[in-house]
Amino acid sequence: MAKSGLAYESRTLANGLRVLAVAEPHLHRAHVALYVKVGSRYESETTNGLSHFLEHMLYRGTERLRSAHAVNLAFERLGGYLFASTQADFGVFSVTLPGESIDAASALFGEVLSQPSFFDIEVEKGIVCEEILEDLDDEGRQVDADNLSRALIYPDHALGFSITGDEARVRSFDLSMLRAHHALHYTAAGSVLVYAGAVEPARAISFAERDFGQLSSGPAIASVAPIHTQTKPRLLVLPNQSSQTELRVCFRALPEHAKERPALDLLMRVIDDGMSTRLYHRICDDKGLCYDVTAGYDGYEDDGVVDFAAGVQHSRVARVTREILSLMTELAESGPTDEELDKARRRHAWDLRALLDSPEDAAGFYALGELWGHLETPDERLASLARVTKDEIREVAKTLASPSRLNVVAVGLLDREEQKKLSECVKGFGK
Repeated sequence: MAKSGLAYESRTLANGLRVLAVAEPHLHRAHVALYVKVGSRYESETTNGLSHFLEHMLYRGTERLRSAHAVNLAFERLGGYLFASTQADFGVFSVTLPGESIDAASALFGEVLSQPSFFDIEVEKGIVCEEILEDLDDEGRQVDADNLSRALIYPDHALGFSITGDEARVRSFDLSMLRAHHALHYTAAGSVLVYAGAVEPARAISFAERDFGQLSSGPAIASVAPIHTQTKPRLLVLPNQSSQTELRVCFRALPEHAKERPALDLLMRVIDDGMSTRLYHRICDDKGLCYDVTAGYDGYEDDGVVDFAAGVQHSRVARVTREILSLMTELAESGPTDEELDKARRRHAWDLRALLDSPEDAAGFYALGELWGHLETPDERLASLARVTKDEIREVAKTLASPSRLNVVAVGLLDREEQKKLSECVKGFGK
């Protein structure tokens, strides 16, 4: 397969911070991002939501830039927009802007992320509580199917927590909690800094030393792996007034860097990588059961989940679920065709080559690999994909398609008969 042509340079600073520089000199924009081991999986019941709230508060200002407006204005004057996101097991903070602004932007970035003053806490609480409402119904119940599916899969582990937490917890957060959480997670040991795009690696690394060299070394953040105790399928049906039922068919999967990961990547592309792949063609084009259906993989360092998601007419929930389960069973029994495997490999190779066009995607590819201790180049990824066989893909599908890994959530207005059909479908899987 064609080479990606995307290389990187790295340096570990004296404080232990890992720095990566991914030069893409043909681009006209540069990107700087900090990836941090922080998120809901590192929280307790009393602190759930604190990582996400801290993400909001970091852009609230420093002693020099004393408001969110001042922070945003400083970056926007340089041609960029700030971005931040909190996931279950990592957070990312970034800005993309013209290459000539990367020097000043790096200095601002270091100031904002390492020296927050946490202004306007109560104002930000109100904003985050508004965000939380998006996942609740009129009675204040959690109705987000993704949140509910994670709670079903991980009932006794922090991976089952929502990322935002709830209003009561958010209202309880104070300055001392923010400072302690920042000191624990925003450290050199738990972070990776990456520069990508229109950057010169030697200069980028010098910016890192100048702007992040004083970041606290800190301890490495540890997490407890979830234990797989499930022995049979789980089903949650939550009544909710809506025009459709939100359906999630989930399989407990493999960790982010399991040896079977290349085969899992190709399996997911066989299942859902465009309208011609098995999932969409079967459920939408062929049977006309819903407007759209998707499948994806969420990987963690010690576990993973494969999700099928669809908005479905209430009366079709059991049938759509049955089709998804049948699809997985067929792949577990027969694996992909030669044509499917060839197409999956080619599309994955094209996506890796497309990293040359996106400093954001290139930064994420390298930084997350480094954060989890499994850094590889796109060419190394391509080589591992080229070695995958149809039998290996079939074996991964067989591993996933087990009753002890199946978790199904339906949020909508299912009548008694449809609930019965759904329950029989889920409980009968694999028998």
